[in-house]
Amino acid sequence: MSIDPNEKIVLFIDGANLYATSKAIGIDIDYRRLLAEFKAKAFLLRANYYTALVEDQEYSSIRPLIDWLDYNGFTVVTKPAKEFTDATGRRKVKGNMDIELCVDALELAPHYDHMVLFSGDGDFTALVKSLQRMGKRVTVVSTLTSSTPMISDDLRRQADFFIDVADLAKAVGRPPVTRPVQVPMPADE
Repeated sequence: MSIDPNEKIVLFIDGANLYATSKAIGIDIDYRRLLAEFKAKAFLLRANYYTALVEDQEYSSIRPLIDWLDYNGFTVVTKPAKEFTDATGRRKVKGNMDIELCVDALELAPHYDHMVLFSGDGDFTALVKSLQRMGKRVTVVSTLTSSTPMISDDLRRQADFFIDVADLAKAVGRPPVTRPVQVPMPADE
């Protein structure tokens, strides 16, 4: 990893993208170890995690992660996801956090030297170019090891450095948690 120990770094995590990437390569991310890994490399100024939430659900499977991150050193940025029905009648959920991530990265830019972007979304190529024009170094974290690469070729070429999640997984990954199947108990007769 090409991070100078004298640099001030920030982590910007596109939650949905990192989740899809980790699932594609068959690992779960241990966020405590992820934070420790980057704190050991340089001065970690901020770690932001971006995700959209479906607000009207009684229970969201991502809520425990969001709460844990919020209490354990991450700045969590959320917004309500939009639900709609497409032309074929299927229910869809849309929750893009790209604009929020870009605005925060640009506003915070005077305070850091190196941004680590956890996303493979090609829409971030313009952000990377803009930060580089300001003299910032940018590392992109995604993967090429899945059956279809999870990173845009343009984004990878634009970044100063690339870290494959599969390589980072040695330090911050763990096997996916498998939940036991709940078998209903027979009712007393």
